[in-house]
Amino acid sequence: MDPFTTHTGVGVPLRRSNIDTDQIIPASFLKRVSRTGFEDGLFSRWREDPDFVLNQEAFRDGSVLVAGPDFGTGSSREHAVWALMQYGFRVVISSRFGDIFRGNSGKGGLLTAQVAQGDVELIWKYLENEPGATVTVDLTERRIVAGDLTTTFEVNDYVAWRLLNGLDDISLTLEHEADITAYEAQRPSYKPVVTGATTS
Repeated sequence: MDPFTTHTGVGVPLRRSNIDTDQIIPASFLKRVSRTGFEDGLFSRWREDPDFVLNQEAFRDGSVLVAGPDFGTGSSREHAVWALMQYGFRVVISSRFGDIFRGNSGKGGLLTAQVAQGDVELIWKYLENEPGATVTVDLTERRIVAGDLTTTFEVNDYVAWRLLNGLDDISLTLEHEADITAYEAQRPSYKPVVTGATTS
């Protein structure tokens, strides 16, 4: 995945709390066998409402979602992270996240920036007064800038390291490729090996 250092994008004020993964992407959208196309299911029930924030022109190209507390609770579906990222979001700002969602986000390349609820409300007011305004999120400095507001955010050190270096699970494994190759070279020849994938 691409390294994440700093992102500036249109902020989307999502004034809702306790948003679980079924609200992010309902189970009916989980039937795909591929890992793409989940943006169609993002907040699908809410997007039926013409007044929903993502249906407003100023926020259509949003990439920084600012949500209420307890974002991403519920099931462990990774599709919630994929739907957000495939829609275009790179950052979710909230005062509290579901633990599993937060873990899945770090592995998938989506930054979950945790700030005080008071800061969330200040960012909401800024974005509602200036529809289409951008928010800058600097992972290196762990800082958010939204208009005149500058604040810091919390993120797990390990997750921050992975994001800064663009390391997903496969990349992390390949960092030990030389050790894996050396181990495989010592394995007895009578044990099974994988010689290559077939495409047919």
